[in-house]
Amino acid sequence: MEATPIHLLPLFAVLFALFRLCKLLLRRRDQCCFMLDYECYKATEDRKLDTELCANIILRNKNLGLEEYKFLLQTIVSSGIGEETYAPTNVIMGREERPLLSDALQEMDDILFDTLDKLFARTGINPADIDILVVNVSLLSTVPSLTSRIANRYRLKSDVKSFNLSGMGCSASVVAIDLVQHLFKSHKKAFAVVVSTESMGPNWYCGKERSMMLSNCLFRSGGCAMLLTNDRGMRHRAILKLKCMVRTHMGSDQEAYECCMQVEDELGYRGFRLTKGLKKAAAKALTKNLMVLLPKVLPFWDLIRCWYRGIASSGLNLNKGIQHFCIHPGGRAVIEGVGKSLGLSEHDIEPARMALHRFGNTSAGGLWYVLGYMEAKKRLKKGDKILMISLGAGFKCNNCVWEVMRDLKDPNVWEDCIDSYPPKKQLNPFTEKYGWINDESVSFVRHYF
Repeated sequence: MEATPIHLLPLFAVLFALFRLCKLLLRRRDQCCFMLDYECYKATEDRKLDTELCANIILRNKNLGLEEYKFLLQTIVSSGIGEETYAPTNVIMGREERPLLSDALQEMDDILFDTLDKLFARTGINPADIDILVVNVSLLSTVPSLTSRIANRYRLKSDVKSFNLSGMGCSASVVAIDLVQHLFKSHKKAFAVVVSTESMGPNWYCGKERSMMLSNCLFRSGGCAMLLTNDRGMRHRAILKLKCMVRTHMGSDQEAYECCMQVEDELGYRGFRLTKGLKKAAAKALTKNLMVLLPKVLPFWDLIRCWYRGIASSGLNLNKGIQHFCIHPGGRAVIEGVGKSLGLSEHDIEPARMALHRFGNTSAGGLWYVLGYMEAKKRLKKGDKILMISLGAGFKCNNCVWEVMRDLKDPNVWEDCIDSYPPKKQLNPFTEKYGWINDESVSFVRHYF
């Protein structure tokens, strides 16, 4: 019997379903994001900020009284930050109270151009081939923009897609990579550069409110430039491949929204306020984020165990799906809190601790110093998975998972000191000199860390 059109409908339906499936698979195949390389910034020796210099800078602030001096000195000693972090030039030179625009631009130029020069030299990629440029600096917005300064310096092509991200806080680097990942969907075989840093010089707090003085103790100069592509032909040159990313925003929660905020105090001094609600907001955001992220990376039975015990419960074991944990080095309490929540070992949180000790909290650039430590220690092997955990103002928790494409062992910015890490003794050498700050009357500082 001759087939009629109505009899062919099931066949057409099957063929159409196969067509859509193939189209979806091909589309997903093109949605890749490889990291070719990254370059962290290390300032010059004359900008090192040891504890004695920190104390001198504190003593320059005539708005402080004895109790504020005690608070700051104890915070510095107990912060987990070492003697070799870097400060902006204007702070070193004593111009923190009246910074100039030229100070801010010089600080940015040093970081942007130093990291990009080295990145282009290491990869051999011509700046004229860059299709996408994203720069994230939360506390500085200039005209022309920072991306324009880069385009002018490197003579980028006229159709480069450039984006400036401001006000995104310490987790802005992951936000920038997410933006690139989405742009890759409509730009084939593209190269993208992301630069993540922060403007410290013009934002040094010169007032006396304790919740705002904390930022001076934690934040240091630093940053990172990264080169990404979605060209599968460059796969053999890649060091990392982005597997998945989840972004969580807690801005609708008033307490979380206000826990990290740039404000002016009653004397008119502008600074970055960190409240006691920070740890609570971080815990909530991290839990919500991992509820979405973990099903994408963990084996089925580990997911059942996560559900039974609770995502943020102590004793959770993620090591079957994740081999390395790149935690934002925002502060000692942040690192320890995340480690405890996820049941991580001292080995797991060591990279974040050491990045905080050597470079301080470099805001959005901090994750890459942690990654650099892992690479310098030759921990990263082909096929390993890295969970990056970033927390920042908003309040936001932006996390992603990378797959290591080949064994990594570049000593990078850790080259001159990696053999001495972790240090046998992390006691600040000025603890004895400022021993009086250990008095119980100032023990309240532990609530912030």
